[in-house]
Amino acid sequence: MKKFVPIEEGDYYLTPEGYRCFTEQYHLKRGYCCESGCRHCPYGYDPSTALRTGKRNE
Repeated sequence: MKKFVPIEEGDYYLTPEGYRCFTEQYHLKRGYCCESGCRHCPYGYDPSTALRTGKRNE
């Protein structure tokens, strides 16, 4: 079961298109990679290869 992580200041920002973009801070609090190719993924997920590389691995 996925844990509930309350959203706090600094966890996201709004893009010029109006989308909510989660920051590395939020992803680290969440504690896992969702494998969606997030812009600020601290786990190094690459959607083109479907692999986690470089940064942090679970």
